[in-house]
Amino acid sequence: MARSAAETDPAEAAVGHCNEVRLVGRLAADPVRRELPSGDLLVQFRLVVERDRTRRQAGPRAPTIDTLDCTAWRKDVQRSLASCLPGDVLEVSGALRRRFWRAPGGPASRSEVEAGRLRRLLRPA
Repeated sequence: MARSAAETDPAEAAVGHCNEVRLVGRLAADPVRRELPSGDLLVQFRLVVERDRTRRQAGPRAPTIDTLDCTAWRKDVQRSLASCLPGDVLEVSGALRRRFWRAPGGPASRSEVEAGRLRRLLRPA
C-alpha cells in the first residue's frame, strides 16, 4: 500500500496543507443551474475580480480583472445565489477544485472555485 508524503516525511506533516480561497468581486451574469446525469444539482457562476491596484503601474490604464468560474454544490449557497443579480458584489469562500469529465474530443478538465460560503456585500443602485 502506498503511503502519503505526510506519512513518510515528518517535516511535511508538520506544515499542513491548505486549500482556501476568498474572493470579493462582481457577479458577471445570472447563475446557471445544471442537473448532472447523476441527478446532482449544481449552480455555476462567474465572478469578476479586480486585481490589486497597488501592484500595478500608476497611470490611466483600465483596471486589470480576473474572471473566475465558481460552482455551488451546497444547497444553502445555491439558495443565496438565487437572490443575487448580475453586478452584485459577492464574497465567496471555498476551495480551488479541478473537475474532470469525458468530452467528445477526449478527457477534459477545468479549475474552478467550489463555493462553501457566499455573502452579498453590495447591490448597485
